[in-house]
Amino acid sequence: MSIDAQALLGWFDDTARALPWREPDATAWHILMSEIMLQQTPVVRVEPIWREWVARWPVPSAMAASSQAEVLRAWGKLGYPRRALRLHECARVLAAEHGDVVPADVDVLLSLPGIGAYTARAVACFAYGQRVPVVDTNVRRVVARAVHGREPGNPSSRDLAETEALLPVPVPRAARFSAALMELGALVCTARNPDCARCPLPSCAWVTAGKPAAAVARKAQKYEGTDRQARGRLLDVLRDASGPVERIRLDLAWTRDPGQRARALDSLLVDGLIEQTDDGLFALAGEGSAAG
Repeated sequence: MSIDAQALLGWFDDTARALPWREPDATAWHILMSEIMLQQTPVVRVEPIWREWVARWPVPSAMAASSQAEVLRAWGKLGYPRRALRLHECARVLAAEHGDVVPADVDVLLSLPGIGAYTARAVACFAYGQRVPVVDTNVRRVVARAVHGREPGNPSSRDLAETEALLPVPVPRAARFSAALMELGALVCTARNPDCARCPLPSCAWVTAGKPAAAVARKAQKYEGTDRQARGRLLDVLRDASGPVERIRLDLAWTRDPGQRARALDSLLVDGLIEQTDDGLFALAGEGSAAG
């Protein structure tokens, strides 16, 4: 079974969300920023931050001229702040080695800091209209259900080849198909409570099979009380500070578990998100050495 491209594209033409990074004036750099931000973060949280970043850093060299700390502060509470540091590093490479332009070639994109298999193909497809498979969790879910009649399993090396085989042959149509497939998974064929009544596909192997449950139930990821939450609290202190702070400020930010706090602090140092000055103060990346 395949996916009816005409039905999917017709639905997408009628219902696609008016996302700012889909506008004609969005550059490859703007789209790259959106793709980095959208990883594990909902659109509603990303959009206002993305708009601020486009206005502040319209080209890679503008971000490259800013400090790591400025980028981390602007990242706010989007989560997984290492993404911000890697994007800053990527901006420096784009400015220095690529004439301030995000390349279109997937292999060249993969050579850039912080650009993985998904992001490289997403930029090639959505920014440059190339016929390349773009596979995220939404796409994997739609393909698994509609084509294979099951819930998605673990990511596999087969995912790219299977998705590419579904793409229409005409290049512009293929790029739009990729966007539509992702939109269907995000809005209709959701992980929980899929709205099959709204699905534009005339046939779905999963529905035909009686909507079988996943072989292994996935556990919902918690946030409250985790190391991630502890890291976030410590980063909040440094983002709100105008310079390096004493250790006691960090200790007071997470009092429920001193061992967890120490672990979170160590991991932030190892990840390069924060620094310790020569006199024992703590600061965002790039601000500790300046203070010392």
